[in-house]
Amino acid sequence: MKLRPITAIARKLGLAASDLELYGRTKSKIAPHVADRVKDRAPGKLVIVTAITPTPAGEGKTTISIGLSMALWRLGRTSCLALREPSLGPLFGLKGGATGGGKATIQPAEDINLHLTGDLHAVTSAQNLLGSLLDNHIFNGNALGIDPTTIQSRRAMDICDRSLRDILIQDKAGHRYARFELTAACEIMATLVFAKNLPDAKERLGRIIIGFTHDGKPVTATDLKAVGALASLIREAIKPNLVQTVEGTPAIVHLGPFANVASGCNSLAATRLARQLAEFTITEGGFASDLGFEKFCDLICRAGGFGPDAAVVVATVRALKYHGGAPLKELGPKNLDALARGFENLRKHIENIQAFGLPCVVALNHFVTDHKEELALVQKMCADAGATCVFADVWAKGSRGGTALAEAVIKATSQPNQFKPLYPADARIPDKIAAIARTMYGADGVTLLPAAQEMADRFAALGLDKFPVCIAKTHLSLSDNAKLLNRPKGFTVTIRDMRLMAGAGYIVCYAGDIMTMPGLPKVPAAERAAVADDGTLTGLMPA
Repeated sequence: MKLRPITAIARKLGLAASDLELYGRTKSKIAPHVADRVKDRAPGKLVIVTAITPTPAGEGKTTISIGLSMALWRLGRTSCLALREPSLGPLFGLKGGATGGGKATIQPAEDINLHLTGDLHAVTSAQNLLGSLLDNHIFNGNALGIDPTTIQSRRAMDICDRSLRDILIQDKAGHRYARFELTAACEIMATLVFAKNLPDAKERLGRIIIGFTHDGKPVTATDLKAVGALASLIREAIKPNLVQTVEGTPAIVHLGPFANVASGCNSLAATRLARQLAEFTITEGGFASDLGFEKFCDLICRAGGFGPDAAVVVATVRALKYHGGAPLKELGPKNLDALARGFENLRKHIENIQAFGLPCVVALNHFVTDHKEELALVQKMCADAGATCVFADVWAKGSRGGTALAEAVIKATSQPNQFKPLYPADARIPDKIAAIARTMYGADGVTLLPAAQEMADRFAALGLDKFPVCIAKTHLSLSDNAKLLNRPKGFTVTIRDMRLMAGAGYIVCYAGDIMTMPGLPKVPAAERAAVADDGTLTGLMPA
């Protein structure tokens, strides 16, 4: 595949070579001065792409996002993708690459999936440096009086490793239990996602609460004198990366928090920059509307002071039949009954879009095994639910297979909308959680376990409860129980603990048995990886 020079891709956005910091011929950082130069431009339309609840049958959300952006260019409109950087965790674990598939990919895929410009390594190093400085401070006398039982800071790694979920730190100061989490879930990742630039990043890093004193006062990274060192590690990572689609259209790829445990979107700076460089920005919320989409609207948009113009929900006939009870091995044959039952999952995600006051377009990712009667049924049910349903075939046809979707999106973004966040940030923490659980998940209510209630009370007493909330829960169900498929009813959401991400500006609420450090599957994707003597990589990237 012959990729264009990244300088040629930049020119499509009105950027010169002097606006780039090159990392070879096909990828670059966008220099900080660009954001200052374009900050007063009228922003383009913003489209957030989400999906139904993930299934083993697959939905193809990133493939659709890429194909949609390419199709807008085919229709003569300028568009810029704004996507997250992939994590090595799922790459070597179960999921594989995260650069799209078929004729709708971002390139160079190998570089994007494996390190790109080193952003996630920088975040990992900074997070671990913070942990090391904290432990060193306690070891050498603990002048700040930190209560070791209240430590909030965790170490990070960008590889799934269940053995690091719980570790024992033992020194002359005593012993205590700690844990690692995936880089995509760590606090410095969360913090940088919301940073406007390096000065803002330094201020936010200083606000990170690493623990509390014995009398309950918060201790920050500033108190630990860690900010300068942390900033030295992330000073390049704060700059968005420019790459290209397989058709030579621009894509900004920057930072990578997961949507089940963090905000689930690329950086706020990248989205803002894309909006000021193109008529359309196509961005993506991780997993389904109950996770990445909700967090984009309630966290990213609230912090950025903007809102989407429309939302796209990605679904497949196969995945809907799986939600309707069809066995995984029997998703090919026509099954209108299972499809109708499984549509309830899609209906709920349409309702979630509408709950934020946005126009909704359903992108039905088309497979050759889909039956005409099934496609017609989905279109009818979508229309009855108040959403436009368009078939997309970008995997096989690239931008040619996405023009109908692009036309529907252009029309949707021209409609007036009543976007607003789901709840006021100054509401009580339990009320914010309940608003999400009832509206987005369809829960009957919320239960706070003692550890969670204790943290909620502590935050309220310190005046730290006015942040929005980020619920960490399974991505495999609308509920907090991964076994409840389709559209579960009659359940409550259990919050077992909370943690304040002060640098990012939100409170994480851990629901059910969600973990921030996954383990590898029995047969990890890493076993398929191979590198030829000429450096060619096989086994990990989609065909």
